[in-house]
Amino acid sequence: MKHGKNYNESAKLVEKDRLYEVDEAMDLAVKTKSAKFDETVEIHVRLGVDSRHADQQVRGAVVLPNGTGKDVRVLVICKGDNQKAAEEAGADFVGAEEMVAKIQNENWLDFDVVIATPDCMGLIGRLGKVLGPRGLMPSPKAGTVTPDVAKAVTEAKAGKIEYRLDKTNIIHCPIGKVSFGPEKLAENFNTLMGAIVKAKPAATKGQYVKSCVIATTMGPGIKLNPNKFGA
Repeated sequence: MKHGKNYNESAKLVEKDRLYEVDEAMDLAVKTKSAKFDETVEIHVRLGVDSRHADQQVRGAVVLPNGTGKDVRVLVICKGDNQKAAEEAGADFVGAEEMVAKIQNENWLDFDVVIATPDCMGLIGRLGKVLGPRGLMPSPKAGTVTPDVAKAVTEAKAGKIEYRLDKTNIIHCPIGKVSFGPEKLAENFNTLMGAIVKAKPAATKGQYVKSCVIATTMGPGIKLNPNKFGA
């Protein structure tokens, strides 16, 4: 694969065969920034599980201490008094049947997180084919199906992210922006990795964290030592 001049210059700072410690990796991530915009720093973790088996799924949500650096647009599907609570908590869009119809009829998707109350899951079920492939389907495990919509909205706005295995047994998540600096990125990284390690399925055999790589939007991958995160 051919890369541009800026990428190649950044790549020279990274030792391909070296496994970095967390603080070193975050410092490098900031130094390898090459784009003019504030790049996102992402984490890619390969786990020693098989996502095809229900007892080896890894999924959850965690609030990053320093947020994600992104202005999160929150849609809440709820009824009655919950609508006022969601609005007061800072939800960008609130409604029930009318919101579902808007998504179905207008292909409206101008939101980043969907929260729903349990009594509205029948409505949400109609949107499975639209929201599911985009990773927007609310779920109890992620805390996005809840009777406490105010708390869910507050957490989403504060930087709550969902982590889940893809079909290749890898978790991909943002941990902030380059502008955060190494210390805040390290705090977010450690919080997310702590949650992933804690979510280790009982059925897991062998090494749990197989590999861990971080990278900025336009930068090279930086490998971390997976042995630091437990077997």
